[in-house]
Amino acid sequence: MSLYEQMKSEIVPALKKELGLKSVLSVPRITKVKINVGIGTLGKNTKDFSEVIDNVSKITGQKPIITKAKIAVSNFKLRKGMPVGIVVTLRGRRAYDLIERLVNIVIPRVRDFRGLSIKSFDGNGNYSIGFKEALVFPEINPDDVTNVHGIQVTIITSAENNEGGIALLKKIGFPFKKEL
Repeated sequence: MSLYEQMKSEIVPALKKELGLKSVLSVPRITKVKINVGIGTLGKNTKDFSEVIDNVSKITGQKPIITKAKIAVSNFKLRKGMPVGIVVTLRGRRAYDLIERLVNIVIPRVRDFRGLSIKSFDGNGNYSIGFKEALVFPEINPDDVTNVHGIQVTIITSAENNEGGIALLKKIGFPFKKEL
């Protein structure tokens, strides 16, 4: 059973009971997943970051958007309109599929993994995970990569506070550290 179907049948009723909510519609859900990659020096030096775009599109199954600088910053040798990052937003079934792969395949492949920090919540129930290497995703062939880049995954939930977001992600199966 996929995570999308499991949310409807098992996780939502369990969360409703656990959080003491009256309505099924008030249970926290995943609204979208954003994937960000900063291209930094790749955009300045090589002007060719198609490899990063290919990697992100393999991971998400969707073509990413190239974000450009809104203002010029002389300390970073950045001009207005220069490419600074790549963004993909996943919603619905694709978001749930990516989270399922993240929990079951990607996070166990991270080197020296000791659990995710609860401190990465933003106060509104949204959670961010950063990977130093995008090679932990099985869709990327390490032999084809010339420039190793990091990747940030942000999970946006409908929770109003961190407690709802933590409860949701724990039910999904995120391996959080036991913080003191």
